[in-house]
Amino acid sequence: MSVTSIDSVDFPKPSKVDAGLSWQDRRIAGLSRFAIAITTLNVLGHLFLGFEQSWATPFVALLATYGTELFLEIISAREEGRRPKFIGSAKVFVQFLLSAHVTGLAIGMLLMPLEQLWVIAFAGALAIASKRLFQVAIDSRKRHFLNPSNFGITVALLLFPTVGIAPPYQFTEATSGIVDILLPLLIIGTGSLLNLKLTGRMPLLLVWVGAFTLQAVVRAYWNDTSIVAGLVPMTGFAFILFTFYMITDPATTPSNPRSQWVFGASVALLYGLFMELHIVFGMFYSLTLVTALRGMWVAMGNPLLAARRRLLAGQFVEPGE
Repeated sequence: MSVTSIDSVDFPKPSKVDAGLSWQDRRIAGLSRFAIAITTLNVLGHLFLGFEQSWATPFVALLATYGTELFLEIISAREEGRRPKFIGSAKVFVQFLLSAHVTGLAIGMLLMPLEQLWVIAFAGALAIASKRLFQVAIDSRKRHFLNPSNFGITVALLLFPTVGIAPPYQFTEATSGIVDILLPLLIIGTGSLLNLKLTGRMPLLLVWVGAFTLQAVVRAYWNDTSIVAGLVPMTGFAFILFTFYMITDPATTPSNPRSQWVFGASVALLYGLFMELHIVFGMFYSLTLVTALRGMWVAMGNPLLAARRRLLAGQFVEPGE
């Protein structure tokens, strides 16, 4: 589930409604809304909803992601002979840390480290570092391709058997009655608005939900089990957060609608395969694998595409000439 780090690129072209917004304005607007939403959810979760991690967890996660983001930016600025991007006004500093803020709170909210706070720090630092370690060149710019928070969570789950995912019930553990209905509806409503107006990832979101439903039906038919059992994860708060705030990260997903369909369907297909193999945490693993494969595809496809363009432009030169 997520919660994302809309750290970079690939925001859709401005619509008629918000044609006055630049790409950077849209990026900051999206990041700000994500940051406000996840901060509110964390505060309410620890105060009223029933989050079972300690209060120290989100603060440790934020220290790790803030510190790593600032440290790596200082190193990069020195190597490139420029001023660090966070230097300037307080507003510039805050905007620079928005991505790290979202990533840190996502990891602190979703992992259950059993008070091993160093695991939270490790996952947070790794998530931020992955943005610098795993990049591909797109339009002459280096861009990361792994969803940072999802990658940090995935590696922590694989390396530390005592660490798990926060129980889905903690998001509504202390609520009852109409609140149990209104809270998910609020997340769905705000998530839909965010993805419709700012990220442009509604095609991906809809195909992911549809493909998830389809794989549940196919697995039920194949194993002669209940269809409802396969659909139950969709009723959980974790699935809702994953659907509206993690898998739709515009920095690490394609912007083309058809590519979004392939992306969403691939994550659902891999999830179904993991379930058949009795491997838990399938949503996180499948998203990491699909983003990694997409990064490899882009890395291999760009040189081929450039060569094809040169060939079509009559600029192809035979080897040895």
